[in-house]
Amino acid sequence: MAESTLPSDSSGSGKAPTPQSESPLEANEATGGVRPTAQRSWLTLRTVALAPLALILLVLAYYVLGMIWLHRIDDDIEFGQPSSAPEGASVTVALAADLIEREAVSNRWLSNDPVFMPGYLLDNAPNFQQGMLTALFRFTSELRDEIARTRGSSSEDPDAKEAAGFLSYSPFVWIYNPDVSWWTPTAPSEKQYEQGMIALRRYNDRLADGEARFEARADNLQTLIDRVTSDIGGVSASISRHIEEHSTNLLDFQADNLFYANKGRLYAYYLLMRAMREDFADVIAERSLGNAWRLTLKSLEQAATLQPWVVTNGSPEAQFRPSHLSAQGFYLLRARTQLKEISNILLK
Repeated sequence: MAESTLPSDSSGSGKAPTPQSESPLEANEATGGVRPTAQRSWLTLRTVALAPLALILLVLAYYVLGMIWLHRIDDDIEFGQPSSAPEGASVTVALAADLIEREAVSNRWLSNDPVFMPGYLLDNAPNFQQGMLTALFRFTSELRDEIARTRGSSSEDPDAKEAAGFLSYSPFVWIYNPDVSWWTPTAPSEKQYEQGMIALRRYNDRLADGEARFEARADNLQTLIDRVTSDIGGVSASISRHIEEHSTNLLDFQADNLFYANKGRLYAYYLLMRAMREDFADVIAERSLGNAWRLTLKSLEQAATLQPWVVTNGSPEAQFRPSHLSAQGFYLLRARTQLKEISNILLK
């Protein structure tokens, strides 16, 4: 019988080769017909291609979520009650300081956010804050010029003067302002307003200690009312002009900016007028202004608390497209008329 011979390996060791678990064809099919090196290259290319898309989505999420988080229109008409004023101090001054603290310290001041912050893309909330700032500056200017100085005196109260100066600062200054310096950082808007708040509280503390003056006279109240009336008249004129020029536009992207700037101003005036009713209580009672004051506050409150979901600037005669600026202007004009009535009574 012929002996069977086993094939030997090329090394001559006489050992049989180790059997493989799968054939090359089966291994190729297991990887989907793609060699491992090619598969890794494809995954790398796909990752590189998707990276910009992922970055774009992250940036969009950063801005959208940040805008939602920062957007705040705080028109709480109960703000400042009860008053934080020390005994013997001004309720109106305390209210002004508290409002500055809420908007520039506790909340984020949005008007000066640079382009890489979500607040840069907001418009309604920043305009609301700027409107409030305008009203607060009007009041502190009158405090400096008339109320905080003795009749016939030419000297200004240092804290009232300082507060008015800080509140006149531009609302758009971030930590870098080329108008001031090309090389060094500068104080941002909210820090200046915070200093104004500190000055107002320092004035109120001195007033409570008898070291400052708050001349709650009829002529000072009449001057302050005239200042508010004049400012509201300017707001009314801007509303009328905007309606005439843009009410026929299908889309008006400036209507909401004007609406919320007016809303912030009227909201601050409502709070200030409510506080002034306490500071000038004797004058209001002496001139029988209680009912007229109450009606004025009601008109300001209605104007300040309008908050449509979307601000539209339709024609006043439109059937299906409302004009929210016209509605705001109606309450504003009514408040202006009532303020003029109060001023006329104070003149008598």
